[in-house]
Amino acid sequence: MAQECSGNPPFGEFATRQPLLAELLPGQQILSWRQEQLAKGGQSSDLDWLLDLGGGLRWQELQLLHLNPGRQVALSRSLDALAALWGRHLQSAEPLQYLVGLCPWRDLQLDVAPGVLIPRQETELLVELALGLMGGSGPGLWADLGTGSGCLALALARAWPGSRGFAVEQSPEAIAIATGNLQAPKEGPMAPVELLLGSWWEPLQPFWGQLELVVSNPPYIPTSVWAALDPVVRDHEPAGALDGGRDGLDAIRSIGQGAAKALAPGGWLLLEHHHDQSLAVQGLLMDAGLEQVSSYPDLEGIQRFAAARRPPAAGLEGLQP
Repeated sequence: MAQECSGNPPFGEFATRQPLLAELLPGQQILSWRQEQLAKGGQSSDLDWLLDLGGGLRWQELQLLHLNPGRQVALSRSLDALAALWGRHLQSAEPLQYLVGLCPWRDLQLDVAPGVLIPRQETELLVELALGLMGGSGPGLWADLGTGSGCLALALARAWPGSRGFAVEQSPEAIAIATGNLQAPKEGPMAPVELLLGSWWEPLQPFWGQLELVVSNPPYIPTSVWAALDPVVRDHEPAGALDGGRDGLDAIRSIGQGAAKALAPGGWLLLEHHHDQSLAVQGLLMDAGLEQVSSYPDLEGIQRFAAARRPPAAGLEGLQP
């Protein structure tokens, strides 16, 4: 199935980086092909996602074909090529985003590949929380810990072009994807973002005490829960971006323990966490010496985000990341 990128129909408004035109076909042929593929299995919404992001046929245009099946439609991949991708998805449960190499997220279209987590829709709220917390001008210096595809870093860099950002990632495969996403041509100004290879706070040591905002969507799924996930996630997306250890809190502990030293006085930390970890995460952040610890809900009203602040006053020099 297609993972929860924010590219549920209508998808095509984001589909700008497409392969060269493959063929021009009558709408009825595409509709018949669609029924043939669905007869093999899978969800209609996933096949429509593939037609959009893989074939360049916008969801709205697909709906119009039912009213006017004689209309000629240009596809950016041949039906044979799309059928091959659909067959791979059905046979191996490979995420469609990996097969196509793209994932719509917010107003962005991101490159994705095996080795990098597919951005989820709920993570968009982490950006909204940061924008609401820091205001339009934003922080001077900020960081994204565990950047993965670079989605958070890219969104913040576009929102605050006068700032300076860092994107930390310990996976070389993910760093390569994030580099491409951050360097792809964009409309409008964008803050410089430096990619750093390493674990959590470590690569940022020269800037400890200066970071006004740090965001992170770390691995937070308990190992036993990760092992029982749908194969499309468990068998294909990187375990290092999902598996948070026995209780799911290994990475969050590390991030929380380092925050009081690495953040600037008065600097903020924003985290995404598992749906049932809100109280535990708040406790970890308070134990780490942070204040104004708060929780925020996701789109379904579940507490999934935490915010905390380093006290503005000095006196925490003894804490180490």
